[in-house]
Amino acid sequence: MSLTHFDPTGQAHMVDVSAKPATLREAVAEGVVRMRPETLALAQGGGAKGDVLGVARLAGIMGAKRTADLIPLCHPLPLSKVSLDLDADPGLPGIRVTATVRTTGPTGVEMEALTAVTTACLTIYDMLKAAEKGMEIQGVRLISKTGGKSGHYRVAP
Repeated sequence: MSLTHFDPTGQAHMVDVSAKPATLREAVAEGVVRMRPETLALAQGGGAKGDVLGVARLAGIMGAKRTADLIPLCHPLPLSKVSLDLDADPGLPGIRVTATVRTTGPTGVEMEALTAVTTACLTIYDMLKAAEKGMEIQGVRLISKTGGKSGHYRVAP
């Protein structure tokens, strides 16, 4: 299998999507921030810096919108939807972050969904690090994607 971001001589390049039709595309990604139960309680009750989950949600949206500025060969895309769900999970313990990103265009939004999750997780860490430096960001992955030439993808349960 060849990698699309390299030309026949092995040089990195931005993939030409000009001939591809614009179709509805959606990607869902997830990740978790594991922490001690007392740190999770702080996150749920608002930390010293304020509404941890609300700020992380906004950071994730902003991260998705800036993906092309961060990942060198990503196309800038007009995003039609970016939503983040941040759920406290005492069983981890920690916060589960899920991002859904949608566009109508010639290329997918997997990187935008992954960037949204990662940015939200990093923001949770930043806002809670005074309480716990040992938190762990784990399991960042693509859950599903629809649209495009390669069709549908869903991670195995």
